[in-house]
Amino acid sequence: MVAAGSSTHIVPDRVAIVGAGMVGLATAWFLQERGIEVTVLDRQGVAAGASWGNAGWLTPGLATPLPEPAVLKYGVRAVLSPSSPVYVPPTASPRLLSFLTRFARNSTAGRWKTAMESLVPINRQALGAFDLLAKAGVEAETYEAKSFLAAYRTEAERTVLLDEIEHIHAAGQGIEFEAITGDDAREIEPSLSDEIGAAIRLHGQRFINPGEYVQMLADSVVARGGKIVTDANVSDIVDEIRGVRIVTADGESEAYDAVVMATGAWLGDLARRFGVRTVVQAGRGYSFSVPMAHVPAGPVYFPAQRIACTPLGDRLRVAGMMEFRKADAALDPRRIDAIVEAARPLLRDADLDARTDEWVGPRPCTPDGLPLIGATASPRVFAAGGHGMWGITLGPITGQLLAETITTGTTPNELTPFNPLR
Repeated sequence: MVAAGSSTHIVPDRVAIVGAGMVGLATAWFLQERGIEVTVLDRQGVAAGASWGNAGWLTPGLATPLPEPAVLKYGVRAVLSPSSPVYVPPTASPRLLSFLTRFARNSTAGRWKTAMESLVPINRQALGAFDLLAKAGVEAETYEAKSFLAAYRTEAERTVLLDEIEHIHAAGQGIEFEAITGDDAREIEPSLSDEIGAAIRLHGQRFINPGEYVQMLADSVVARGGKIVTDANVSDIVDEIRGVRIVTADGESEAYDAVVMATGAWLGDLARRFGVRTVVQAGRGYSFSVPMAHVPAGPVYFPAQRIACTPLGDRLRVAGMMEFRKADAALDPRRIDAIVEAARPLLRDADLDARTDEWVGPRPCTPDGLPLIGATASPRVFAAGGHGMWGITLGPITGQLLAETITTGTTPNELTPFNPLR
């Protein structure tokens, strides 16, 4: 059918979304809000990629571009160490070396500021999209962070985040915070050890259990008439005269009016043939959960070690690492060990040797730190990915704005910087 107010844009009746993570399912849900029939396909299942085991933070105030000047300070020797929070294998492929070269070029103060200003408009709407889902009956909970602490050994270490918050404010994004002592931090969170000498308390943040939330979002899509097809390994997308045909590895195919590629770290595999040249590289994160005598009331962040902790019921999820390797490479136990040894002196009464749910997932990272959201070289094939560490935080608002794009033929201003063809 033709969109209201338009004589040229044809609104699709049936849309396929490839990828059943937060971004793909949110796009499906918001398309349903606009009366579109949706089918979600995934080669494994719901939340099988980066959505399941991440920290689950809803922190638009901290959603910043990954390429930043501080990354360059690690140096070659640091990033080649298996215990480094940012790891690059010494046998990096030409494709990875190309990505890292572009990533380094974008890790300047000037380019970070430009990218940050591009993120501010979408960040401002991020929590509102979660609220819309809740009001419409998606039963998954978002939790207000009664406390959200960034903890450091020294005040000198803390200046890095304080400076970054100043730059975030200068880019037009608000985030409320207060600098506190280590004793004040322990009074708020007794789970912090005596090693902590300074902290920053952040206000207005939230968190979720990401695997649980994404599954409930999937349940809502199905309850509203959508289809979710698992074990569907999409091998090709063919733009034909009468529609867009999805072909799976087993030879099955079906045509749709439009297709959304929300395949996370695998986005480039399908998107390149539709003019998307930006490399999407897996920046793999690791996590596990442990029992604690006192589970924190909210997230705890150790920025110097790049370790994120989130309370999930009676356990604490501990997440960290940025490992630039193939998306589907096996879990490397050395990364888990590195996180354990970095966290051990900072947490009190955490049984780090009683780990469960050891996990690795590939964050989809771009060289400029900005996602790819919108139409490709085909007006019927759309990209939705490359959010780096912020796919959970920005997933719902991405889905909401992309659904508007698909059904109206007009790109909202918030998505302009994220043109997949840039």
